[in-house]
Amino acid sequence: MAAKAGAKQKKAAVKPDLATCCGLLLALGGILGGLLLEGGNLRDVAQITAAMIVLGGTLGAVMVTTPVSVLVSAAKKLPLIFLDRHESASAVTEEIIAYATKARKSGIVSLEPDAAAVQDPFLKKALELAIDGMDLNELRGMMELEISLEEQRGEAEAKVYEAAGGYAPTIGIIGAVLGLIQVMKHLENIEEVGKGIAVAFVATVYGVGSANIFFLPAANKIKARLKSTIHLREQMLEGVVGIVEGLNPKLIRSKLEAYSRHGGESKPAKAGKEGAPAASEAGKAPKAAPSGA
Repeated sequence: MAAKAGAKQKKAAVKPDLATCCGLLLALGGILGGLLLEGGNLRDVAQITAAMIVLGGTLGAVMVTTPVSVLVSAAKKLPLIFLDRHESASAVTEEIIAYATKARKSGIVSLEPDAAAVQDPFLKKALELAIDGMDLNELRGMMELEISLEEQRGEAEAKVYEAAGGYAPTIGIIGAVLGLIQVMKHLENIEEVGKGIAVAFVATVYGVGSANIFFLPAANKIKARLKSTIHLREQMLEGVVGIVEGLNPKLIRSKLEAYSRHGGESKPAKAGKEGAPAASEAGKAPKAAPSGA
């Protein structure tokens, strides 16, 4: 039963993130549509040289700012901006309850085959440590450290896109100035000067547009994904801790369902520290049924 629950939870479909895709289309459509309504032409903003200056300059500035390892890691997060791999908190709850029910009936050692089949590395490690009989405080401390490190890595990756969003508008201004320098070389032809000035400012449009339409929103999207992941990690840890404590599966469910209700907006209280200690004691497994640790 536990193995089936775990397999079901890990088959979460990866699908396009409609919010990101529709948002980009809406933003670009609104800007380009406004240009056309004002009598402009798409060729007015289709400048390859401006794109080269802005994108190349922004990437170079980010590379100077960011360590290579973080830069590579951030680049790997790019698909997460467009793809949504939804992991339901309720599905995680059902998976852990299945493990808790089996551990209560047959002892925690009986979860060893199930732990080997778990695909989520965090949950797998937590279960294996619990099965090996690690002290509860040490287990919690080790897994909370992993959560903290994962959170730090995610924030560093998001800051790469934030940095790009900060540099792009300035690089766009540099591109505009470069274009004006070329215009000033041909002041004898006043008609061409007007056209040249218009083309020069395209780089500014690219810089400001890429920062506010993609780079900064992408950073916030990565942070949102990170928050959801950390939320699930905390839920998994609380579930494993409940299994180690020998709590009644119904009590574990009531704790884990708080994560589904709050959706990561607030963090449920740690079990056994604050709340109802009497209920925790009442929910523990009888001593006659050893945990097997």
